[in-house]
Amino acid sequence: MDPKHKFIEGELIRWFGLTDPGRYRTHNEDVFLGQQFDAREIHHLGKVGEAFTGKHDFVFAVSDGIGGAKAGEFASRITVDKITHLLPRAFRQSAVGLEAGFADVLQELFDQIHRALVFVGDSYEECRGMEATLSMCWFTPGWMYFAHIGDSRLYYLPHEKGGIRQLSEDDTYVGWLYRNKKITEREAREHPRRKALQKALGADNQFIEPQLGAVAYEQGDIFLLCTDGLVEGLYDDEILSILRPEKLPGPGDNPAERLVKASLENSGRDNTTALVIEMR
Repeated sequence: MDPKHKFIEGELIRWFGLTDPGRYRTHNEDVFLGQQFDAREIHHLGKVGEAFTGKHDFVFAVSDGIGGAKAGEFASRITVDKITHLLPRAFRQSAVGLEAGFADVLQELFDQIHRALVFVGDSYEECRGMEATLSMCWFTPGWMYFAHIGDSRLYYLPHEKGGIRQLSEDDTYVGWLYRNKKITEREAREHPRRKALQKALGADNQFIEPQLGAVAYEQGDIFLLCTDGLVEGLYDDEILSILRPEKLPGPGDNPAERLVKASLENSGRDNTTALVIEMR
């Protein structure tokens, strides 16, 4: 690519998303989202696509709803729909010099989602107690900002250093045990309290303190957003081998599809969602 053209257009970003209810669930409480936006408008992205980062920002997110009947589906849908309304406003503020820090913007976004879930839960008996996880990435030229709450996950696979790194921290006691090396990855996956959330959006959670962070991405980096259903069927090294295979995949390959298929073959007990973002 011509350097001048690259400066104008930015980096090429590719995405692949797939969600499946799993082998035993009758409905899907997982939702994933991809959007391209600027100061004026926002465009919903398809399950698979590519674009340049120069003139627009991009946001990707996964959410796992929790609640009786169909409340979990409502919770995750409300969660990702709220993203549409705040981020273009942040883009406009930046364009006119009202530079709000990414942490402030993402904190406000999570606060708004939480209030919306609590309001709906308090207003309708069938939605009482509903809550949701949320892991999201916001891509601007050169930087990826992220925010997270719950036990969905964000992984980072850097091109230069290799390997796989979980950027998000599971908001569970089991997650704390694993981060502090008190149990192994296998023990964490088999622990009876692995799904007991300590933080989430909605329900009776009073204080919303999402994990916030940023990564300076480079060409060749890969990011993965996924729900807990995916990692029930795949260890981290298995995710790495699927996203960084020894043999280069052919045209039309869908890494999200390969991840979900492999996870369902090993488990499939929960809704399973993968959203892969590649910087090309």
